[in-house]
This record gives sequence, C-alpha cells and structure tokens, in this order.
Amino acid sequence: MEFEKVIKERFSARKFKPDTLPDEVINKILEAGRLAPTAKNYQPQYIYVIKSEEGLTKLDKATRCRYNAPVCFLICGNMKEAFLKIQPRGNHSTYEMDACIVATHMMLEATNLGVDNIWVELFDEEILREEFDIPEHIIPVCLLNMGYKTDDCPVSPLHYASKDLKDMVTYR
Repeated sequence: MEFEKVIKERFSARKFKPDTLPDEVINKILEAGRLAPTAKNYQPQYIYVIKSEEGLTKLDKATRCRYNAPVCFLICGNMKEAFLKIQPRGNHSTYEMDACIVATHMMLEATNLGVDNIWVELFDEEILREEFDIPEHIIPVCLLNMGYKTDDCPVSPLHYASKDLKDMVTYR
C-alpha cells in the first residue's frame, strides 16, 4: 500500500472479530517496531505480545478498552536502556518518546498489512505489572490492540476532522 493511503486509511478500530493474526503478520509488525528510530538508536523498547486466552484475560483486568482484539502489543520503555538527556532544568529519559515512535511504526505497518488497530493509553499500570510480572525498570507506555474489524465497526466522527495546516504551522 502506498504510504499516503496508509496514513489516510488508518483509524482507531473499536470492534474486532475474534480471528487471530498469523504469526508472520505479527512478526512483520514487530519488525517495523524494531526498525523505528530511537534516541541514539539505543532501542529501549520492550514489547509484550498478548494473544493467548490467559494473557487476554489478564489484560482485561487492566483495561476496559481491548474491544475484543485478539492480539495486543504492550509497548514499554526500558529505563535502563533509554538515552538520558542531562539538562539544566532536570534530566529527561527518552523511553516514552522512543516507545511512541516504535508504536507508531507498528500501527502503520499493521494498516499496511490490512490489520486494523487502536492505540490505547487507558490501563491500570499496577495491574499490568502484577499480571505480567513486569520489572520496575520496564515502563508500560501504550497498548496497540490489533485484529480485523467487524463489519459494523464504527469510525469516530472526529476521525475525519483535521485542522487546516494554517492553524498549526508557522513559516518563518
């Protein structure tokens, strides 16, 4: 699929069929995340692939926003591997920014492969940590729920509402 088509067609699917994704598709999506640019190319992302019935049941304890997706990627940042920017105003780790770049690449590759998806930030981090035994230095950033949308999957009316460039860009 052409990139312009990918970015125009991608939307937040909130209703998934139970059909799981083939391992080859999951691996292509993960590869897109692996190739994403990160600060200093430290690649501090850590990804949990949640697709077993047991894993999805655990995930459902932490979020009400799985939307029946058969595969969920929990995108995390590894604080021990992230670049640390030393600044006069205080130090800043790039783990969250890097994880978001990785997640974006994965979402776009999923769309390119015909896999519907949604980025979810609404989850209980403590429940995730407990259910998946996540170490302290691994920080959950977002969930990417993926699968194939149902025929009656709604598209948010706001999906098609975009600001004009003149309202968000200044040339100097």
